[in-house]
Amino acid sequence: MEYATRYDVGDRKRASGINEDSVAVSVFEQGHRSGLRASDDAGAGDPDGVRDGDPAGAGRDATREGTAGDGSDDPESRSAFAFALADGAGGHDAGDVASYLATTRVLEELSPVAARAARSDPDPFGIDVSDAVLPGAPDDESLEAAVEAAVVAAHRDVVRYADESGTAAYTTLVAGICVDGRCHYGWVGDSRAYVVNAARDRIELLTKDHAVVEQLRDQGEVDDVAAHVHPRGNEITRALGGTGEADPDTATVPVDTESVPMYADDVLFVTSDGLIDAQTDAPTLYDRYVESGRDEEVAASVREAVVTDAELRDHVLRAASLGAAADDLIDLANERGGKDNLSLLLARDPALPPTPDDRPLRRALEPEPLEDRATVILREE
Repeated sequence: MEYATRYDVGDRKRASGINEDSVAVSVFEQGHRSGLRASDDAGAGDPDGVRDGDPAGAGRDATREGTAGDGSDDPESRSAFAFALADGAGGHDAGDVASYLATTRVLEELSPVAARAARSDPDPFGIDVSDAVLPGAPDDESLEAAVEAAVVAAHRDVVRYADESGTAAYTTLVAGICVDGRCHYGWVGDSRAYVVNAARDRIELLTKDHAVVEQLRDQGEVDDVAAHVHPRGNEITRALGGTGEADPDTATVPVDTESVPMYADDVLFVTSDGLIDAQTDAPTLYDRYVESGRDEEVAASVREAVVTDAELRDHVLRAASLGAAADDLIDLANERGGKDNLSLLLARDPALPPTPDDRPLRRALEPEPLEDRATVILREE
């Protein structure tokens, strides 16, 4: 299993802002029979994994690589991976606390679930153990339910904090478990999960923003270009946490969940909206596009100014390592304006089977995702 994380306050907020994003990762790695070789890939000349000259963008790579042993098709190692990424709502009192509480609680809940799921199937290692000794293998529904339960538990922690502190605390969240060639994930808000596939040279969006602009696009009121730079792109319709008005013991939040196959050629790519919403001139670009009558030349200039999915894909695929890709993506966002905090997680498992070439590859929920900005909560009436 290989992964890299990065965090950055964003160029626009570097002088006085704080990073309200949070990322948590837990890897269960098992090697058997022919062993497992581990190596640290924190970056050449950078043993602590800190980006040179940029403490606000400090991150860490962790790489674990299985070795080719006896030449068989059996895996020499197997990974189960739990993750969470949260973007505390800017403009509210405790977004940084909310994101910390959310990611740490989710990993507390999901880490043992991931390890148990991996342990349940010893067959790839040629181990014959009765069902009475090992737990039964979970299905998609049960793992999605575990993700949902973990997110709700995190929501209650944030609500409890808001209740006890008397401060508003909100955060988005993307979380999940990847095990045995499947990723089971859930989300609340407008932080995103993608999968980038090297075999097909494509990027697919695995989540659908809980956001005003997403609703407007669904209703046909805005097109894809306008959605990139819409003035209401900072307004989300769903988040963890609250103002302390709910009962912390019973509070709940709707969680969307999905399960998708993963292959050795895939990179799981999870990010807050600060990466895809770096453009500081979005309202001006929106007005120019609308006033032009949605002229195609103006549309092309909008696409050039914002961070597009195609650029995200290209940065991931052309980089020499996940860590290098993560650094490039942080730089890209800051070059386009660095409007907001940003965080990201890149992960892949080379021990998985390769992408099949005899079937369509279709995992995206949306063919062309939205680009949103610093978070504003719209509470339901």
